[in-house]
Amino acid sequence: MDSVKNLPIAVIGAGPIGLAAAAHLLERGLEPVIFEAGPTAGAAIEQWRHIRLFSPWRFNLDAASLRLLDASGWEAPRPTALPYGGELIDNYLAPLAALPAIGSRLQTGARVVAVTRAGLDKTHVRDRDTTPFVVRVEHADGEIRDHTAAAVIDASGTWSTRNPLGTSGLPAIGENAAAERISSPLPDVVGRDRAAFARRRVLVVGAGHSAANTLINLADLAKEEPGTTILWAVRGASAEKVYGGGDADGLPARGQLGSRLRRLVEAGTIELHTGFGISTLKSLDTHVSVEAADGRTLDADVVVPCTGFRPDLDMLRELRLNLDPAIEAPTRLGPLIDPEFHSCGTVPPHGARLLAHPEKDFYIVGMKSYGRAPTFLLATGYEQVRSVAAALAGDQTAADTVQLELPETGVCSTDAGASCDVPVTNTTASSEDAGCCAAPEPVLVGFPTGLTHGRSGAA
Repeated sequence: MDSVKNLPIAVIGAGPIGLAAAAHLLERGLEPVIFEAGPTAGAAIEQWRHIRLFSPWRFNLDAASLRLLDASGWEAPRPTALPYGGELIDNYLAPLAALPAIGSRLQTGARVVAVTRAGLDKTHVRDRDTTPFVVRVEHADGEIRDHTAAAVIDASGTWSTRNPLGTSGLPAIGENAAAERISSPLPDVVGRDRAAFARRRVLVVGAGHSAANTLINLADLAKEEPGTTILWAVRGASAEKVYGGGDADGLPARGQLGSRLRRLVEAGTIELHTGFGISTLKSLDTHVSVEAADGRTLDADVVVPCTGFRPDLDMLRELRLNLDPAIEAPTRLGPLIDPEFHSCGTVPPHGARLLAHPEKDFYIVGMKSYGRAPTFLLATGYEQVRSVAAALAGDQTAADTVQLELPETGVCSTDAGASCDVPVTNTTASSEDAGCCAAPEPVLVGFPTGLTHGRSGAA
């Protein structure tokens, strides 16, 4: 980085991982500039602020960020409590973003639309490694400006790019035309979005924890709003993997989620349809008709797509990336997290060396680094950016010394709609009771913690 050492390092995204990246860069004496597409830090989490995480506070806080906050007199949350998404913003991300060290370097309403090298498209190699990056940003005022950077850390996540409802990785026929009857992936069905679901026929699609959360919240809504009908469609032959590890789950809140969902299905509160691979959506005047590949149909007033997410790679077209052909994670990381063979199983600590691309000084971190795999944990991302910051500062020894401590994660669905920190329904435990459900003492990752064969284990 010597030839461009006076330029800032662009961090894309001001979620937990993006802000942590900035904090670690500052500790290393490097200058970050943070571009956040939303109006505030943690804008994606704002969409599911009503949901509680499985993992307690102590696994959701970054060390460098804590050092900045502690110096400001910030009051830390109880480490064993399970935070809601809103608490993660209000009690952690917002105070962090408000610190002068971070806030002065944060640009909100700044959507990155492209990243390239100054004067070079991806076909040019001469002097590429010493040429600054150009980050093209659409700002809140509508103006598009180019920003020059010494390095780029993409922590933009995957929330804005959900997987389609259809099979084969493509939208179902008619899916785009039915957009008005398709909700966001984690709607607040008992709160903000209540009117869209009360006394309606709701179809939840997906076999992960996001689906489980929505189904349980819909069951709570149905108690208060008679006439609310809950349908659940999964592609697999059963929903066993969604029910998870129960009492064997190392994160008790997640085990409780699966156990409660099973009881609701067995009681008939939720109508489960297995082997339901969606091929077509037909928009009618009063509802949408959802058809499976085998000809079965389900009628619904609203469809909730809990189908997971994928990375938006369009803005990186002019960079030289090395991505796993299956899950679109960095090539060396891909086999370790491929949901075809792993769930929340053995994932060794990893940092800059494993995340590197042919494009020198460019890194994808956080949820986006996992591509289409759903097994990401916030603690994983914090260690990623610590290592990346060390590498960019020229401290390769520190970058290569990766230490990651996580709770035993128990049985985890391979088709989860979000990460392994994926939120848990807000009825599992109160904030005051969360301590009784604390995760066990952390241990180093590198141990089997769940369905070690992923989807292949169901064969």
